[in-house]
Amino acid sequence: MTGRSDRHRSRYGRYRGGPDPLAPPVDLGEALDAIGEEVMAGYSPERAMREFLRRGGTDQQGLEDLARRVFAKRQELLKRHNLDGTLNEVRELLDRAVLEERKQLARDVDLDDDERALSEMQLQNLSPSTAAAVSELSGYRWKSRQAREDYEKIKDLLGRELLDQRFAGMKQAMEGATDEDRQAINEMLGDLNDLLEKRNAGEDTPEDFDEFMAKHGAFFPENPRNLDELLDTLAQRSAAAQRMLNSMTPEQRAELMQLSAQAFGSPELSAQLDRLDGNLQSARPDLDWGGSADFSGEEGLGLGDGTGALQDLAELDELAEQLQQSYAGARMDDVDFDALARQLGDDAAVSARQLAELEKSLRSNGYLKRGSDGQFRLSPKAMRQLGKSLLRDVAERISGRQGARDVQRSGAAGEFSGSTRPWEFGDTAPWDVTRSVLNAVVRSSGEGGPVMPVRLTIDDVEVVDTEARTQAAVALLVDTSFSMALDGRWVPMKKTALALHQLVRSRFRGDALELIGFGRYAEVMDVEQLTALDAMWAKGTNLHHGLLLANRHFRKHPNAQPVLLIVTDGEPTAHLGADGEAWFSYPPHPLTLANTVQELENARRLGAQTTIFRLGDDPGLARFVDSLARKVDGSVVAPELDDLGVAVVDSYLGSRDAKRGTGGGNRGTTGDAPQARRSGGWWGERGSWVE
Repeated sequence: MTGRSDRHRSRYGRYRGGPDPLAPPVDLGEALDAIGEEVMAGYSPERAMREFLRRGGTDQQGLEDLARRVFAKRQELLKRHNLDGTLNEVRELLDRAVLEERKQLARDVDLDDDERALSEMQLQNLSPSTAAAVSELSGYRWKSRQAREDYEKIKDLLGRELLDQRFAGMKQAMEGATDEDRQAINEMLGDLNDLLEKRNAGEDTPEDFDEFMAKHGAFFPENPRNLDELLDTLAQRSAAAQRMLNSMTPEQRAELMQLSAQAFGSPELSAQLDRLDGNLQSARPDLDWGGSADFSGEEGLGLGDGTGALQDLAELDELAEQLQQSYAGARMDDVDFDALARQLGDDAAVSARQLAELEKSLRSNGYLKRGSDGQFRLSPKAMRQLGKSLLRDVAERISGRQGARDVQRSGAAGEFSGSTRPWEFGDTAPWDVTRSVLNAVVRSSGEGGPVMPVRLTIDDVEVVDTEARTQAAVALLVDTSFSMALDGRWVPMKKTALALHQLVRSRFRGDALELIGFGRYAEVMDVEQLTALDAMWAKGTNLHHGLLLANRHFRKHPNAQPVLLIVTDGEPTAHLGADGEAWFSYPPHPLTLANTVQELENARRLGAQTTIFRLGDDPGLARFVDSLARKVDGSVVAPELDDLGVAVVDSYLGSRDAKRGTGGGNRGTTGDAPQARRSGGWWGERGSWVE
């Protein structure tokens, strides 16, 4: 029974095969919102995406955070350590050996006095240089066994440290090594140098590498598959060792070079390693062999650990460049996730992988499209997603202030649109019974339960989508003059247009919406064009031209209720002349004002319900806009910038209720709206969207 249990025992551990296959897909909502905001401010989608990756999201580390951690790790390495570790360890062993020898000389009563005096004189006159003192004692006849062992440890330490510089882990592996082990090392180094020299001469073959690994493979736990892999590993380590030497003071380097000859009590190892370094540098001259680092800490590093620290610094520098993403063609896939995990931990690698997945999803899922000029743009799919988000924000603002909730009307006020949607709290639309039962059957089958009898849950229910029978011809005129961009109203204006566009296209598909931008001239724009519109610095607020286009739109839809919505922050300063050219004058010319008022009167005669959204607190503008609204029996709303979308959407919904008689038709001032001042009541009318 025990054997059977052991054979079927399960083992669990951390998944190490790359991205977690069970991880949920990345949420693009926050990224699209942020990218859309930047695009509306005038940035390209590519730059906006790069900016989001740099900043990260609410619960997502960005590249800037990861780069900051990389920099902090680099600074920590430099400020914690110094490169005196091996020299200090050798000095401690030397001092201990000399002390033990002096003790032995003092207590050995059988020792000849002349020999004692000679030994004491040799010890007394040792060079202050550690390397020189070690060399001077190479032929000394030790009287103390403990002193001799400590001195021999110096040679052993130097050999292991020099090997650890080139082959990571050798310091520990060679501890307590025998003469046979040292001979095996020397033989491996000789064969390795012969192989590298054949490579540098272009004479090596795959069989040469296979033969070398068959003989010396135990020294290479990385198990390289070919000579190039072996070369890369050894050359990177050797280059880091050279950078460590470059980082030492001239005195430290001289001491170390002199001590190297004492490694394992023979200069043979040092000579083989020097030969190896030369061969590696010839094979990989592109590596950084001349760099250095400024270590200023108090924790000494040995040769092997110091070389590892220099390798860490090089890896951190590469990560910093990868995370900066400032080079041409940069992609998140360029980031070495394994190196990031080694240096900063698994959490950093997970964050970077999520950013890479997000970037890949934005590119591959149709949210970015490349235009004819080669530049990326937000796709219609991305525009719809962004519009949904903006519209949802508008709904939450209205609901939060009025205690309203999002509902769908049914019955006489609407007709079936042919589509269904999941039921939400507050919905009064009729159920689509067939679709709801089908959902329950599919769910029950997927859960492995019995198909019959069918048990409905609230998540199965879908309702019939409706849209209004009565149609509206809506013209949203947005001021695109330079003052809108100058005073920070550019992005709120675009958000408002996009939210209204999404509402009409998704919930009131029978309505005809036209977006018109007016600056020096007016222009009919699609939502993508308006969203990507750069700030226009030409002077002129040609509301007259915008109204001409709006009235043309109303005439194209004679059976629809005209709704005129105007967003502006200035008085009209331009009008369209008979020759089609814009005529500009500031202060506003009476002729400009007359033409503008005339077109507003034309809109009124077409039956348009007019609402003007005044941005800013200019008293002159307020008086002028109020007078315009009175002439055409319209309304004026003066919202704060954050409330512009709420105001426009709510006014549109109110106008639809007013024309159907479901909202009472009251266009007067009703109640107080936080952060908004108006002469027309738009908070009291909810249309068929919120109540």
